[in-house]
Amino acid sequence: MCGIAGIIHKNAGKDVNIGEQMTSMLQALKHRGPDSTGYAMYGDDNGNQVVRFKVAEAADLEGSFDIHAQIESRIAMVKSRLKDLGAKVVKEDSATEYAHRYEIQFSGDMKKLADFVEDIEGVEILSIGNSLELIKDLGDASVVSEQYGLNQFNGTHGIGHTRMATESDVDIRSAHPYWAYPFSDVAVVHNGQLTNYWTNRRALELKGHRFSSNCDSELIAVYIAERMSQGKDLETAMKDSVEYLDGVFTYLVATKDQLGMAKDVMAAKPMVVYEGDDMIALASEEVAIRTLFDHRIETFDPYHGEVKVWQN
Repeated sequence: MCGIAGIIHKNAGKDVNIGEQMTSMLQALKHRGPDSTGYAMYGDDNGNQVVRFKVAEAADLEGSFDIHAQIESRIAMVKSRLKDLGAKVVKEDSATEYAHRYEIQFSGDMKKLADFVEDIEGVEILSIGNSLELIKDLGDASVVSEQYGLNQFNGTHGIGHTRMATESDVDIRSAHPYWAYPFSDVAVVHNGQLTNYWTNRRALELKGHRFSSNCDSELIAVYIAERMSQGKDLETAMKDSVEYLDGVFTYLVATKDQLGMAKDVMAAKPMVVYEGDDMIALASEEVAIRTLFDHRIETFDPYHGEVKVWQN
């Protein structure tokens, strides 16, 4: 049992505190998943590419005497490889010793850049995008939000996830959201279980797609990337996924200017939607949406097999 949430503002520009709103919603879903929390939020596009990556797991800091030297070495290698590809780092931030954010100027092949950097042992790119900021770590929403300073994040839309680990480890690698590698600004969160994960994973790997975890939810992000690489738009890719994926699932996808939702044909996993003139909010439980309002609201449940996409 996990919790997912999303919000998109249609007419508010980029001056809405998406970070605070997403934290409020995800904290209300803490009981659905206390192990880790993740955000994919969309803010200003200043022309640079934002690269979020990690060079270790949080647990590694407690398990090795030389991990700090390894981290420094990995960061130096990341910078070296970016430079080798002609990418210029114009800004650096780090919320923790292992989680880093670079703004880069780069006009080359983004897939080549991602592959070259991830070839460094222990390094994983969490996301690349012009406006996407993908943050995930262990702990509930209040812990992660404070750790990464997310309560002051202004933007237009976002999705998030609270995870209860069932079949994979409690680590950042297995936390949501997942970036739809190699597409800029595309991220996925999922609640459910996919029964055709390994078969479809092998098929997608043979097509050149990479997986960074053993979490079945990552399959959705990779599948969306595969369909988009074939020229499909988001809504078409999501409708195709309802037929492609076996199991029970509800998932959200965000792009630079869209928020999408899909449910399996059995509608076994919950989703509640509030749809107003200026804002759409979605969550696994209505209690999360109600944290955004101080008055009565009307919500609805999507139909089985339904796909909806909203534009900001």
